[in-house]
Amino acid sequence: MRAVYDDTTIRVYQAYSDAIADAALAAGTFTSPPFKMDRMTWIKPSFLWMMYRAGWGFKDAGQKRILAIDITRAGFEWALEHGCLSHPDESVSKDEWAAKKEASPVRIQWDPERDLHLRPLEHRAIQIGLGKEAVQRYVNEWVCRISDVTPLAHKIHALVQEGRLDEAEAERPAERPLR
Repeated sequence: MRAVYDDTTIRVYQAYSDAIADAALAAGTFTSPPFKMDRMTWIKPSFLWMMYRAGWGFKDAGQKRILAIDITRAGFEWALEHGCLSHPDESVSKDEWAAKKEASPVRIQWDPERDLHLRPLEHRAIQIGLGKEAVQRYVNEWVCRISDVTPLAHKIHALVQEGRLDEAEAERPAERPLR
């Protein structure tokens, strides 16, 4: 897994409507309403996977604002420790997996990482779905800083469309393997 991080925080990305983004930026965390505390919210440490999911912020009005959210490393690690894979693997029965999924406040999903053209790569990027207790912790304890990176996303997208890939890569957030 790759991410922007330091000793105390890790950056995740989410895409939202103007109403949710503006409220979160003003408050320094997510506020309800317009943010819905009772539904699962997915965080992604991969900038390019977020661009794929939100179409560089052009996909639809509900995903037009790309937010970079710096959260505590302790919170991120809590989420991983309390997570359940979104889909069962061969190591457990379907019944065991269903029980674990029901009890878990976090879903873990691995999807193909993306390149600057948003094509799938061989390695995987993690998505973390926060529900139940995890959403409360995320909003009230883990969020350290929120910034709007929509202009950066649009700039990188324009550079890719112009074929200026070296410049686009230089603008991309410097993600490195998480240790």
